[in-house]
Amino acid sequence: MQKKGTILLILYCLIALLPSGVAYLSWVSTKSFMYELGRNIAFVALMIIALQFFLASRLHEIESPFGFDVVIRFHRYMGIFATVLLLCHPLLLAVGGHGWHLIYGLQLPWFIWFGKVALLLLVVNILLSLYQTTLSVKFERWRLIHDILGPTILILIFFHSWFAGNDLRLDIMKILWIIIFGFTLAVYMFHRFIRPKLLKNNPYRVSDVKTEADDVWTIKLKPADGSSVFNYAPGQFQFITFYRDRQLPVEEHHWTISSSPAQKNYISSTIKALGDFTSTIGQTRVGDTASVQGPFGRFSYLYHPEEKNLVFLAGGIGITPLMSMLRHMRDTKSNHMVVLIYGNEDEHQIIFREELSQIETEGYPKLNVFHVLHKPPAKWTGETGYIDKEKIQKFGGEKLHEKIFYVCGPPPMVGSIIKSLKQLGVPDRQIRMEVFSFLD
Repeated sequence: MQKKGTILLILYCLIALLPSGVAYLSWVSTKSFMYELGRNIAFVALMIIALQFFLASRLHEIESPFGFDVVIRFHRYMGIFATVLLLCHPLLLAVGGHGWHLIYGLQLPWFIWFGKVALLLLVVNILLSLYQTTLSVKFERWRLIHDILGPTILILIFFHSWFAGNDLRLDIMKILWIIIFGFTLAVYMFHRFIRPKLLKNNPYRVSDVKTEADDVWTIKLKPADGSSVFNYAPGQFQFITFYRDRQLPVEEHHWTISSSPAQKNYISSTIKALGDFTSTIGQTRVGDTASVQGPFGRFSYLYHPEEKNLVFLAGGIGITPLMSMLRHMRDTKSNHMVVLIYGNEDEHQIIFREELSQIETEGYPKLNVFHVLHKPPAKWTGETGYIDKEKIQKFGGEKLHEKIFYVCGPPPMVGSIIKSLKQLGVPDRQIRMEVFSFLD
C-alpha cells in the first residue's frame, strides 16, 4: 500500500503540472517572467481543481492506500492552495504587463468576467467549508451548496481558460483541455448521480434493530438479493442512505461497521443519536431498505499483522470500530493481547458491556477491559473520571513505548489522550487513529 500511495502522489503531481509542461514544450513565450508565472500557476490551480473531483469521488483505487479521512483532508488543503494560486493569478498578470484594469476595470470581455465569478465562488466555497460549523450551516445544506458550486466553478473556469489569451491556440492544448474537463465532469456525474442510482437498485434490507444503550441502536443489514456482503477489514466504515418512508428524512451518512467481517451474511453499524437525523434511527424498522457503499478507512489491526500487543482507548460511541476488531479476533481465535480502557459519562451509556465481558472470559483475544465513568453511580467500584495519563499507566501495562495504541472517541478526548501518550514516550508511529468528522 505504501508503494501504491507513493505512485499515486507522483501521478498527482505530474497531472497537476501537465498543462504547463505541454505549453512549455509547444512554444516559446516572449512575455515577461511575472506574466508567465501568473499563467503557469493558473494552469496548476486549474488542474488541482479538476483533481478535487477525483479525490472526493470515493474511488477505491485512490482512497485505499491512505484512508478516506486522509484523502478528504488532502482534498481540503489542496482546495485552499488552488484558491491562493488563483488569487495571485490576476495580480501577476497585471504586474507582468497585462494592465491593472484587469483587476478593477468594468469594461472587460465576458470570459474575463467568467473568471472573476469563478474565483469569487471558489472563495465562497472554501470559506463555507472552513467555517461550516461556525456559520451554523447544517451538513446536508453545506453539501448541497458544495455540490452545486463545484461543477459551476469548473464550467466557468473552462470557458474562461478556453477564450482568455493565447494559451489554447494549439490543437494539442485544446484536446487536452476537452479531455481534462470532460473526464472530470464524468467523474462528478458518476459520483453524485449514477453510482447512487446503482446502489439504490441493489439495496440492503434492515434485518434487525437492537437497542444497545441510551439513544444507541445497532442496525443490521443484509443484501436484499441474499448474496454475501462486501469484503471489509474490522474497523472500517461505510456510507448508508436509509429509505424508510413514513416521512423520515433520506440522507447519506457515514458510520463505522461494528460487525465482524467473519460474518458474511450481514453487516451492522451501531449508531448514537447525536443530531437531527440520527435521532430518527430508533424509528428504523425491519424490512426498511438502504443503499450501502463501502468499505472505507485504514483504522484496522489487519493492516499491521505483525503488531500483537495492543491497547484500545475508546470513549462513548467510539467503541464501535474497536468492537468490530475484537469481534473479528474472537471469530478467528486470535492470540492478540488487548487492553481496552473504555470511558463513558455514566453506566447506562456503556455499549456492548455484556459482550465485552464474554469475550474477556472466552480468551480470544486475551482481553482485559477497564471501564471509566465520569458520573458513576453510588455503588460503582470501578474507575472514575476520564481516561488520562495516570489511567493509561495503571492499566496499559509495562513498556508502553513498545505497544500499539488505537484511539477513538470524541475529538476533545482523542486530543487529550494523544497528548498523554506522547508524555508517556509513545512514538507517533505507534498511535493509530482515524478522524471520522470530515469537516474538522
